[in-house]
Amino acid sequence: MADWQTLSDRVNRVEPSATLAVDTKAKAMKASGIDVIGFGAGEPNFPTPDYVVVAAAKACRDPRNHRYTPTPGLPPLREAIANKTLRDSGYEVDPAQVVVTNGGKQAVYEALQVLINHGDEVIIPAPYWTTYPQAVKLAGGTPVEVLGDAEHGFEPSVEALEAARTPRTKAIMVNSPTNPTGAVWSEETMRAVGEWAVEHHIWVLSDEIYEHLTYDGAKTAYIGAVVPEVRDQLIVLNGVAKTYAMTGWRVGWLIGPEPVAKAAAKLQGHMTSNVADVSQQAALTAVAGSLDAVAAMRVAFDKRRTAIVAALNAIPGVECRTPRGAFYAFADVRALLGHPVGPKGSVASSSADLAALLLDEGHVAAVPGEAFGAPGFLRFSYALADDDLDEGMRRFRQWVG
Repeated sequence: MADWQTLSDRVNRVEPSATLAVDTKAKAMKASGIDVIGFGAGEPNFPTPDYVVVAAAKACRDPRNHRYTPTPGLPPLREAIANKTLRDSGYEVDPAQVVVTNGGKQAVYEALQVLINHGDEVIIPAPYWTTYPQAVKLAGGTPVEVLGDAEHGFEPSVEALEAARTPRTKAIMVNSPTNPTGAVWSEETMRAVGEWAVEHHIWVLSDEIYEHLTYDGAKTAYIGAVVPEVRDQLIVLNGVAKTYAMTGWRVGWLIGPEPVAKAAAKLQGHMTSNVADVSQQAALTAVAGSLDAVAAMRVAFDKRRTAIVAALNAIPGVECRTPRGAFYAFADVRALLGHPVGPKGSVASSSADLAALLLDEGHVAAVPGEAFGAPGFLRFSYALADDDLDEGMRRFRQWVG
């Protein structure tokens, strides 16, 4: 490009998605004939439930579903999401508070776009989903990371949040069950965070996409239920992708105070207009139905969770806490850094280097902790077939030597 062909500062501030980068490279290696085991993308390997697919196929044949829908979503779907919120979260919302988005990622983007002005700060507990800080930057804000370490279950303390708060603090991101650690925040932590946000007039963005994937008796604590006072400053982010194995259908939503919902719909009207009608019909069938499908998937995920944690802890130099939610194992690999590893005796100075070596030499794809604000760790998604999980762990252990 010529000197005058500059790109916006806005896009230049944003870093590429590390999870998608790992997944893309792994798929490229597979396409070239290399047998790669991918633990990168957070995508259930199960098919979308049959009854959802049948409903979508029926919707495809109805010409009424070949048109634009209202920008904030089909009214029956918005109503179903409101009913689902009452069922799962335990409190009422009006369908007018719901905006259906093209996946959960668009819900995150829109929520920040309608809240954040240039220079506003958003507190993001780390480890965090890699998109959060980038979406804050795109809104002109400044992400402020607050680490919750492994010794404390990756949960942030209110004292740490308060130390990070400034007059520019506008919002905090909450995510439980958590990507990348699989941590499930306790009700006590959720209450403390909610009450702190209410006291200091801070918006709460609660990403609840993994709400139904919990294990060992852990339960998702919904901040809007635990601290009812926070609802006037709460935006819930969710979708069907993880619960119903519908990542490719691209249906998410946000729920917020009605002025926020109207602002998000106004923004979406100039971006993507609406979510595809057929995808919304499929989501309606999923959201309005039972949770039997996710219950079956949770059993399989639980088995894989046990297997991958045991396998990781059996590798010299690797430690992994047992996650209680989502479908990720977040392994501490700091003991492998700075020492020869692999058949070539390669030395990794960071977990990013280690992930690159593991992919290139061991043909195992994992996402480095740098992508999540936690250097020294690797994230392994166990949303893959059992045989692939076993083979990938075997390769990792063999590669370490």
